[in-house]
Amino acid sequence: MFIVRSWLLKLTWLAAWLPALALAQPAPPPIRLAMIEGLSGPFANTGEAVYRNLAWAVERVNQRGGVRLPDAAGGARPLVLQRYDSKGQNEEVLSALRSAIDNGAQIVLQGNSSANAAVLIDAINKHNEREPERRVMFLNYSAVDPVLTNEKCSFWHFRFDAHADMRVAALMTIIKEDRALRKVYLIGQDYSFGQAVLREVRRQLALQRPDVQIVGDELHPVGRIKDFLPYAAKIKASGAQAIITGNWGNDLTLLVKAARDAGFDGRFYTFYGNALGAPAAMGEAGIGKVIAVADWLPNVQTAESEAFYKAFRKRYPDPSDDYVHMRMQLMIEALAQAIAQAGSAGAASRDGALDVVAVARALENVSVQLQGQAGRMRAADHQFQQSLVVGVMDRVGTAGVPFDVEGSGYGFRVVRTLPAAAAEMPTSCQMQRP
Repeated sequence: MFIVRSWLLKLTWLAAWLPALALAQPAPPPIRLAMIEGLSGPFANTGEAVYRNLAWAVERVNQRGGVRLPDAAGGARPLVLQRYDSKGQNEEVLSALRSAIDNGAQIVLQGNSSANAAVLIDAINKHNEREPERRVMFLNYSAVDPVLTNEKCSFWHFRFDAHADMRVAALMTIIKEDRALRKVYLIGQDYSFGQAVLREVRRQLALQRPDVQIVGDELHPVGRIKDFLPYAAKIKASGAQAIITGNWGNDLTLLVKAARDAGFDGRFYTFYGNALGAPAAMGEAGIGKVIAVADWLPNVQTAESEAFYKAFRKRYPDPSDDYVHMRMQLMIEALAQAIAQAGSAGAASRDGALDVVAVARALENVSVQLQGQAGRMRAADHQFQQSLVVGVMDRVGTAGVPFDVEGSGYGFRVVRTLPAAAAEMPTSCQMQRP
């Protein structure tokens, strides 16, 4: 009787304390995202602008409870975005990657340099082969050298931006129609991306506008030119009616400003002329002359797009912070969806580790939609497929331009929309899968 009573007391004690014991179980750690980006040096402003986009996207996922995972894997898990300053240098990129992995990150985010992205792909390929128990994957939001999803394609790398050849093709739809155009000047940054842009421009001009003469074709050091007036003087003297460039960040803003100061009166066909000071630098001289291609522009003019843009401006009301990219939001949404799908299939543990292979397999077939913008990942090369738009600079308040850029008084009116099927291009990727 004594023994039975003792067991009954123990069972009563356990019943009373089991809920508390369950609550006392440590929560699984968050899913760590490591942004490796130039946060100091000549392109620090672009790195900080990216960080704001990614932070906003992470906040949105966490506000709805985090990434949904089964109870066996610890339930919903929040995302944590961690910053690593690469200074835009390849050596620093490798150092940041090592630190991120040592700190428990399994998802690496980067984009503001194709050269840095190529270094990351090679390093991650080697790391994942050497340490399969600590595999990581790489999400790329801006590094657009086509080689990254062609010859250098990797199972661990996913690109969410349209690559350079896709962007050139979009710009070419406008250049084809500019029948007055006879002379163009090509200028770009002297590294893999800038070289790829000019190479593809030459190829597509030869095919679609053989009547257009290339009167200048040069590359300049990346992030080192403080005064582009000598370049602008050459451009003006060449008789060019348009400049075609893939320049970004300060290399674009300073080029635009120098061209304006030199009295260049032609057009700018750009990848990134719609942000980071370029519209303000050009001012009135840019109206109708600065053309930019993007995955999305604030003046797309749908109710969903307007709500999306207003929400970003509410989160970051300072006009100087007005740099928002839909593709970065879609990227985080796609990642959350892929982790949830992989977790539902048992590919997540309570100790916090993700099965990166399972997440990658889910991500390479993901389709995602946000505020009217949709896209899908192409499994063959991990190149995201989405619509592209081409816009031309105009005064805010004119037809089709309800929103300006960075408080400049100028925005971009959408003049061409390419559906995803029209923007898609073939790939030479020979993917090696684990």
